[in-house]
Amino acid sequence: MSKVFVMKTKPKTVLNDYQQLLRKANVNGILDPTVPTILKDNISWHFPYLSANSTPWQLEGTILGLKQQGFKKISCVQNETVVTNAFKGEKLNKYLPIFKKYNIPVLYNFKDADMKWVFHQPKKKLLVLPEVFPEGIRIPDYFYGKNVVHLPTVKCHIYTTTTGAMKNAFGGLLNTKRHYTHSVIHETLVDLLQIQQEIHPGVFAVMDGTVCGNGPGPRTMIPIEKDYILASADQVAIDAVASKMMGFEPLDIPYIRLAHERGLGIGDFRQIEVIGEDVEKVNFQFRVGDNLASRFGDAVWFGPLRSLQNLLFRTPLVNLFIFGSFFYHDYLWWPFKGKRKMEHFKKNTRWGQLFERYEG
Repeated sequence: MSKVFVMKTKPKTVLNDYQQLLRKANVNGILDPTVPTILKDNISWHFPYLSANSTPWQLEGTILGLKQQGFKKISCVQNETVVTNAFKGEKLNKYLPIFKKYNIPVLYNFKDADMKWVFHQPKKKLLVLPEVFPEGIRIPDYFYGKNVVHLPTVKCHIYTTTTGAMKNAFGGLLNTKRHYTHSVIHETLVDLLQIQQEIHPGVFAVMDGTVCGNGPGPRTMIPIEKDYILASADQVAIDAVASKMMGFEPLDIPYIRLAHERGLGIGDFRQIEVIGEDVEKVNFQFRVGDNLASRFGDAVWFGPLRSLQNLLFRTPLVNLFIFGSFFYHDYLWWPFKGKRKMEHFKKNTRWGQLFERYEG
C-alpha cells in the first residue's frame, strides 16, 4: 500500500513543518542521500501568482528538510516553455535568494552548457511517445542516475483536470516541442512516469497546498488558502490524494487511472494509506472551467479542429498561437485580472503576507 503524508500548516511554522513532513515520510530511506538529487520546481507562469508556481516556503522548507536528512548534493533544474521565461520566473517568485542562501546550483535544460538532449530507449513499451516523436524520444542527459524531488502545487488544469507530481515532469523531460503531445496528454504523463522510474534511482514529491488553485489552471486560477502540505514517493498516489481533496474522483482522471492500471503507482484512494491529516471527507469543491485560451485549445486538441493539428502546430503557423497565448496571459489576463488578484491576496491573506516578507 502506497503512503501519502499530509499535514496542516501555517505561515509561522511552515518551514519547520516541511522539515517534519520529510522526516515523517522517511525521505532518506526512500532516496539515497549519497546520490545527487535534482529539485524540480514548478514555474507554470513567470509572474508571481500564488497557486500557479512552487512557493518560496515550499522550496526553502524542502531544501532544509533534505539537508537535515543528509542530502548534500542538491541542484535545481529549470525549464522554459514557449510562454514562460524561467529566468524571470525564478526571480519574480523569489527563488534566487533561497538558492544563494543554501548554495544550490541551478541548471537549465535548455542551455547546452548545462546539459545535452540525448535519445532514450525505453525498457518497456510506451503508450504514445514513440508515435508522437517517431525520430526518437530525447531527454536531458543530466537526469540520468540522479534522484528527483518534484515540487508541484495543488491546482486545477484545463487539459488534465488536476496537475501535480506526474505533470511536473512534463517540462523537465520534454523539450519545446512538448506541445505535440497535448492531444494525448494523459498518456504522455504516464509515459514520462515510466521513463522517470527507469532513469532515476528515486523519485519523490513534496506538494504545496497552502495556496491552492481553483479554476482554469495552470495559470488563470482563483488562489485559495487551504494550509496543507503533502509528500510521497508514489507520484500517482499523491496526485490521487490531491485530486480527491480538490473534489474530483481520482480514477475518473485518465492519467491517474492509466498509471494505476499499468502498475506505476496507486491511483485508487481506497488503496492509499494517508498518514497525518484525515482527508477522506475533505472536498474543496473545485471546478476547472475555461478561459479564452483553453476554449481554442479544446477545439484544436480534442474537438472539431483536431484534424488541423499538424498544420497549426508543426508548421510556422504555430508562432501565431504562441504569440496569442503569450499576449492573452501576459498582456490581458495578468494586468487586468491576475495582478489585481495577487495584490489583494498579498494584502489580505496570511500566505500572501508571508510571500511579501520573502526577499525578492
